[in-house]
Amino acid sequence: MNVLLVYPKFPATYWSFHHALKFLGKKAALPPLGLVTVASLLPEQWQLKLVDMNVRRLSKKDLAWADAVMISGMVVQQTSAKEVIARAKAMGKKVIAGGPLFTCEPEKFPEVDHLVLGEAERSLPPFLQDLENGCAKPRYDADRFPTMAEVPTPRWDLLEAKRYASMSLQFSRGCPFNCDFCNVTALFGHRPRIKSSAQIIEELNGLWARGWRSSVFFVDDNFIGNKRFLKKDLLPALITWQQTHGRGIPLYTEASINLADDDELMDMMSRAGFDTVFIGLETPSADALRDCNKKQNQDRDLVGDIQKIQRAGFQVQGGFIVGFDSDNESIFQRQIDFIQRSGVVTAMVGILQAPIGTALYERMKNEGRLQGESTGENTSVATNIIPKMNLDVLVEGYRDLIGHLYSPKVYYARVKTFLSEFKGPHIQGAIDKHRIRAFFASTVRLGILGRERVEYWKLLLWCALKRKHLLPTAVSLAVIGFHFRKVSERIAVEQTA
Repeated sequence: MNVLLVYPKFPATYWSFHHALKFLGKKAALPPLGLVTVASLLPEQWQLKLVDMNVRRLSKKDLAWADAVMISGMVVQQTSAKEVIARAKAMGKKVIAGGPLFTCEPEKFPEVDHLVLGEAERSLPPFLQDLENGCAKPRYDADRFPTMAEVPTPRWDLLEAKRYASMSLQFSRGCPFNCDFCNVTALFGHRPRIKSSAQIIEELNGLWARGWRSSVFFVDDNFIGNKRFLKKDLLPALITWQQTHGRGIPLYTEASINLADDDELMDMMSRAGFDTVFIGLETPSADALRDCNKKQNQDRDLVGDIQKIQRAGFQVQGGFIVGFDSDNESIFQRQIDFIQRSGVVTAMVGILQAPIGTALYERMKNEGRLQGESTGENTSVATNIIPKMNLDVLVEGYRDLIGHLYSPKVYYARVKTFLSEFKGPHIQGAIDKHRIRAFFASTVRLGILGRERVEYWKLLLWCALKRKHLLPTAVSLAVIGFHFRKVSERIAVEQTA
């Protein structure tokens, strides 16, 4: 068979970094890790091609070549996914679909020939067996969570790697916490399942052998779910790997705020090359943290914890939410104050939504407060719940919050706050042509043409005098800030329905 693997297009969301990538000459932030992992599970005799629509268009010629189209994606990609399916079916192609979008909402896709749901290591083999025997069914569900030993090394060779800003790999699946707005545990369970250090090193070696020298994102929903294994096994192996590979490769990941409680773990992660960590901070409101069962964030000095992590050598990226039942109009200023004091530069703030498969979704459904499905877009004025706060007040407060956070003066002040605390990365990474290009592009687009030009040059001058080793970080954050301002401008005019 000729099988075309298709990854649908992302809209220009907060995490797409769409506007920032232009400075680097890149097309997408990250590759479709799920699809290139699934590719390793497919029969060796199949001819495979991959089209990531975030780096190039899907042509009629691509579809004509294929006997079957395999598509995967997340909820935020659903519009593009439906268009791809329609095009493939119009050309008489068999469509096979899996991944979070289809696992969460399979009933939305009756035109798909075969739904392969849950984790593919368990649901794909019986489908392939039935397909070979000519008796493939419309739907296959994973019978259990696979061990991570069953997860193959991704097919990096299918990617146009030069088009991406970062590569990605996965160490674990599952999260020990149970935040009521998050569907990670519904998809992957509570018990973190982990790969062996040998698997991770093999994947890094594969990327290195293909010439990759830029950053790598560990896509785990909570990288520190098994601290003991990290400290005794994986991190020592990563430290050794970095030491034997020249300048090494910068790493980044996602974790919970209790990272701040473990100095040894932070030190080892820094030496292993990690310099950025995304944390679900959500809100400074103790009542709202109880609302959403965010137990790991309760009864803590969150600002102090963030600054401790920054001083250990990590940029903290944060997720924040407004619209909890206990929120009132004061929450917007409280979020601004919290984010500014903490120095969380990359602060993704969204209105509360209830994804399918979450405790929040079921509660909203039982209370008659559900209106439609979640869009999967974290920074949007749309929500699929009826909030207790007046919706117009919530939307306008959110717009003001986002507009303020990413206005040049406020944003650059937050960058300075962060750089004042940040120790700096243990591994700098290579200064390649893309970073040089981004610097010169930023001096023109931001330093000469941009409305933030005064703030841009003030930051670079301050950094050159006070924190010279962090100049590359300062330029990078200036470029990212441009993207965030573009997103905030879109939010300012977005319709609620």
